[in-house]
Amino acid sequence: MKNNNNTAEVPQMAPPRDWLAGLKDNFTADLTSGFVVFLLALPLSLGIAKAADVPPMMGLISAIVGGLLITFITGCKLSIKGPAAGLIVIIAGAVAEFGGGVEGWKLAAGAMVVAGLVQILFGVLKLGKFVDFFPLSAIHGMLAAIGLIIIAKQIPVMLNDNPLMAKGLGPIALLGEVPHFIQELDPRASFIGVVSLLIMLLWPKVKNKYMKMMPAPLLVLIFAIPAQLYMHFDTEEPAYALLQVGNILESIAFNADFSGVSQSGIFIKFVIMFALVGSLESLLTVKAIDIMDPYKRWSDPNKDLIAIGIGNTFAALLGGIPMISEVARSSANVKSGARTRWANFFHGVFLFVFAAALYPVLEMIPNAALAAMLIAVGINLAHPKEFIHTYKIGWEQLLIFLVTIFVTLFEDLLLGIAAGILVKLIIHVVRGAPMKSLFKAPMEYHEEGDDYYLSIHNAALFSNYIGIKRMLDAVPDGKSIHIEFAESTRLVDHSFMDNLRSFQTDYAQTGGDVTITGLDRLKPLSSHPLAARKAKA
Repeated sequence: MKNNNNTAEVPQMAPPRDWLAGLKDNFTADLTSGFVVFLLALPLSLGIAKAADVPPMMGLISAIVGGLLITFITGCKLSIKGPAAGLIVIIAGAVAEFGGGVEGWKLAAGAMVVAGLVQILFGVLKLGKFVDFFPLSAIHGMLAAIGLIIIAKQIPVMLNDNPLMAKGLGPIALLGEVPHFIQELDPRASFIGVVSLLIMLLWPKVKNKYMKMMPAPLLVLIFAIPAQLYMHFDTEEPAYALLQVGNILESIAFNADFSGVSQSGIFIKFVIMFALVGSLESLLTVKAIDIMDPYKRWSDPNKDLIAIGIGNTFAALLGGIPMISEVARSSANVKSGARTRWANFFHGVFLFVFAAALYPVLEMIPNAALAAMLIAVGINLAHPKEFIHTYKIGWEQLLIFLVTIFVTLFEDLLLGIAAGILVKLIIHVVRGAPMKSLFKAPMEYHEEGDDYYLSIHNAALFSNYIGIKRMLDAVPDGKSIHIEFAESTRLVDHSFMDNLRSFQTDYAQTGGDVTITGLDRLKPLSSHPLAARKAKA
């Protein structure tokens, strides 16, 4: 990790005005970006809801709430709020455990309402900082496991197999049935599905900047809808070959059912999973979008948690699925030139108008095409490069990554994350981290004018970073911070190194600088610049 003694000042553009002044100043840029994001969000919101075993329109309802309501209370100016593929597994699991079908969906919605209230509480209690507690390898392992589950669930849909073939099967069993799914595939629908998947995977590799302006999901629809019309899917294919949506105006009702609280174990489990995983994904996205923001505006993570919680509470009352600050749509928003919160609002407006006035077009979409889009998302989450990258950081990071994946696949997400954290703590103890330092690092702190000095002893770990970060966050902007790893320091882990690098980068934006000393006394455990470091023998 490089020291920042001579941090160069970063040129910074004046941020756009907010609220009505911002709407007037940036109307064209935000309207255009909102339209681009709408084209991306429309098919994905439908596909995510359908994959989660709830009515597809519920995905649109959540995205519309995320645009029309959350715009005015969000803590992140450029993030797009909507359903996320990472929550498919949890939603589908909740629906199944509550009995499946319409009843299971409505009971799951009741748990989602309570989870939204919990997220509001997270924000009020300013718990957004706890995103730094979770080790990075466990987070990436969770996302990779989600990707594998999405792929397993969507393969038979892309091949247009009879849904009864996959009913009740877990991810491992689904992957084992892939040869059978291929044997029973529907040739015409599978053709649409496979071509759609190729579009999703290959379109991002196109270099032409004008062609890249068209989102891959939109290109899939441009191909898939005419293809199914040419093949007469409405008369020559089973009903499950095409998306069934309905009119959004007829779908709006209070659909949440709270009687599932009588099944206390299931209810509490899914409230925790919705609140924890949704908050974690959302906060990570906010951090990523802040880095991408050309105006270097820094978001209030706790305010964003409150906004997400309010949106989820309201959407779930209508039967909608949980929303987060979604990374793919938010990234597209920034890249499309969005300047203010109004881009998120416009994306919601376009979604509502389309769902209310042009919903028959939605029912022309082949389910095979939607499944292909989600399989592409799953491939990105569980791409082999994620395994390779994790291994390059260190073998122990790969172990945590793999343990999280396997426990998630065989059990559930909550146990998967817990297993990853437990393995990392065990590794730290084996490497010499004192038990007393696992959750609180001994440190010394003092100030001398504009210079702030922090000395860390024993071990600097993901599990004790929050206390150190609280102290660093209290330093005023534009000062000089000197962080020393004392001679007694035995271990600095990868997550701590990564968090410290992020703090350096963020603090430099305030005009300050961060100097780090003492790392040279520790031996890196791999060639990766952010690898864990251990005291030399």
